[in-house]
Amino acid sequence: MNQADALAPSQGTESWADAYLAAAPRGDLFADADPDTAGHWRTMLERLSAQAKGDPATLADHVARQAADLGLAFRLTGDEQERAWPLGPLPLLIDAAQWSHIESGLIQRAELLERIVGDIYATQSLVRDGHLPASVITGSTHYWRVMTGTAPPNGHVLHFYAADIGRGPGGEWRVLADRVRTPVGVGYALENRLAFSRATGDLLGAMHTRRLAPFFSDLRRGLAADCARSDPRIGLLTPGRFNQSYAEQAHLARYLGLMLVEGDDLIVSDGRLFVRTIQGLKRVDGLWRWMDSRFLDPLAFDGQSRIGVADLFDACARGGLMVSNWPGAGVIESRALAAFLPQLAGAVLGQDLLLPNIATWWCGQPRERDHVRARLDQMVIGSAFDQPADGLPDAPFLPAATLDADQRARLLDAMDRRPMDYVGQEMVKLSTTPAIIDGRLTPLPFTLRIFVARDGAGHWRVMPGAFARLAAHGDIRAALMGRGDISADMCVIDRRPASAESLLGGGTPAIRRMGGMLPAKAADNLFWLGRYIERTEATLRLIRAVAGGSIEADLGPSLASPTMGRLVGLLSAWRAVPTGSGAPGAAVGALCATALGDARQPGSVRALMATVANIGEGLRDRLASDVWRLVRLPLPTFDGAVTETLLDASSRMIERISALSGLAAENMARGDGWRFHDMGRRLERAINGCRLINQFGGDQASDDDLTVLLDLMDSQISYRTRYLAGPALAPVRDLIALEPYNPRALAWQALRLAEHVAALPTLRGDGMPEEPRRIADALVGQLQPLTGDRLTMDHIADAERRLIALSDAIGQRYFLQVRKTESAEILA
Repeated sequence: MNQADALAPSQGTESWADAYLAAAPRGDLFADADPDTAGHWRTMLERLSAQAKGDPATLADHVARQAADLGLAFRLTGDEQERAWPLGPLPLLIDAAQWSHIESGLIQRAELLERIVGDIYATQSLVRDGHLPASVITGSTHYWRVMTGTAPPNGHVLHFYAADIGRGPGGEWRVLADRVRTPVGVGYALENRLAFSRATGDLLGAMHTRRLAPFFSDLRRGLAADCARSDPRIGLLTPGRFNQSYAEQAHLARYLGLMLVEGDDLIVSDGRLFVRTIQGLKRVDGLWRWMDSRFLDPLAFDGQSRIGVADLFDACARGGLMVSNWPGAGVIESRALAAFLPQLAGAVLGQDLLLPNIATWWCGQPRERDHVRARLDQMVIGSAFDQPADGLPDAPFLPAATLDADQRARLLDAMDRRPMDYVGQEMVKLSTTPAIIDGRLTPLPFTLRIFVARDGAGHWRVMPGAFARLAAHGDIRAALMGRGDISADMCVIDRRPASAESLLGGGTPAIRRMGGMLPAKAADNLFWLGRYIERTEATLRLIRAVAGGSIEADLGPSLASPTMGRLVGLLSAWRAVPTGSGAPGAAVGALCATALGDARQPGSVRALMATVANIGEGLRDRLASDVWRLVRLPLPTFDGAVTETLLDASSRMIERISALSGLAAENMARGDGWRFHDMGRRLERAINGCRLINQFGGDQASDDDLTVLLDLMDSQISYRTRYLAGPALAPVRDLIALEPYNPRALAWQALRLAEHVAALPTLRGDGMPEEPRRIADALVGQLQPLTGDRLTMDHIADAERRLIALSDAIGQRYFLQVRKTESAEILA
């Protein structure tokens, strides 16, 4: 099959391409493309039209579903909850020849910035020789004098660089901004490609689209090359899960095989960086930081930082730690410095810039200030150093022509008083690209964020794609996604098929049969994820029993029943319903509806699932997308006045919990992470089992009590296949408390807990068991000799105390922060 056949649309589809071109503005990326690239645009649009049966909204929905399945999400500043990722269904297409020019320009620019930053923190010859005013450097909030004279490994200040570029209506490309502090967008660019590829099958391959995977291979090898050890341990340092791009960071850490770490996970000892793990402190050789230098070390930079690592600067200064990018590199991002880059290119490289800047004038120089004032209405006025500036309300830059007379006067007065705080930039008119808005093909202005990284040999490599941003209104030159922005894939189209290289290209790695070590915080999160999932299931079973799904039908769900009173009492004790909810006259339906869906009750199913999602966010780099999708599904709808809907919602939620259990059972590698997750499930199930036995399995338990107990412990079928008679106290106790083959029994949980604890690493070198193992083994030893007729409620109470003590001991041993005073034997 040739390329034309592969892309041919089905007969009879409406031509999206012709309809778009008829109204496309001058300089549009599609309308202005050369014949070969325009042919790719046309065939892509026709193929997508055929897939969507001519309805652009259908295509948009299809791509959005794929993005949601991948777990793509983001936050706007101030958001508590994540938003769905706004992925547009049409990629931007750029031919290989045009891309080659962009690629060469960005490699040149990356090298220029590397040398400028290196000079600023070393010889400072550019200032001394008059090429760069000192105030352009010292005026930046991202300049850190403490870094002067601190050399990075192999002399590489930058490992990763991003440039925002725009295309004018005449086809010329210009750099709008340089970004070296945090590489926001590179993960989303990868995820956009994955989502679009899943939505469109072989379309991109048929168009000979260049692959992104080789770039990420180069990036990973480049980070490793500057680490001190040949098989380095590298972490991706995140500000935490409330950061706007945390989902992106987690996806990148998982894709690249890096540890996702926060400041609390790390500690510096004797000038070296370590991560706290369940095995003690483990050395970290490199960090790919996703936080500003200001927050890295409260002792060296900003003392108010609560997300950094004390003494991280010391680890950098001693030369044993690779940090990408080197602290203080952000000084290069200021708009004031951008005004000098064209001249600096000649002074440093002896070359003109292949990709020109957006024209910029720093008002700290008299001639440039006068130029800006004289042409104010043709300028965008911006803060020179990304700081609030008088006369620029609520925006780091704005077109001066939009100001009224009073605002204009205030701005000019402020510029007279502190001219060094301002820059003027030329007005940018961006060319457009096809997008789908409200079910219609619409031309929108766009910018591209393109990423450049060092490879293993120290050479610069450009990702053959980009993070594209489109907006129907407003300025899209800001650093982060804004309200109303749309993201899109960008594809580089070759004349030949792309090579089938994956992330694993570049040599055969050493064989390993288990993953890396487990950070203490990840173990903590996995443990409590298991506990809250199990707690949710136990609450759901109580709700189903109250709604009538567990008591014999001829009794009916009456709150007057002693058994029902105990069920409601447990819901109240577990804080799923308010205290006193079981009073006479209370409606069963309203009670169950509260326990299911009232987020104000901390023990309700809605609140528990929110906690599960909360904990899961801290495990985004470790959870499969199927798990994340199940966790984030909304509660099934129900009507508190209709018992059937309550039972249906409870059962469907139990099925969802079972699906999560199945994914853990079948998909999680049997390493330490799985053990902590399973320990959480076993501990919660065992503690709840003790409490259920205490309520429904006491010495005076009725038939209703025992029937409900068997249902709540999901052991009804096992009992009936074993005993022909109805429920009797001793056999029921034996089955749900002591049966070593019943996965719901207390004894079964105890055995599994003892196995898990015994398999976990120990810090002791004397062969003596640690506290968690002593407690777990003692619990098994207490239960094993017993039978149902000898089991007393004192035994159950004692077992519950031991389980709570075991939970505390696990937390004390594995989850608390490791102190600097730990033995040097574990600092490996």
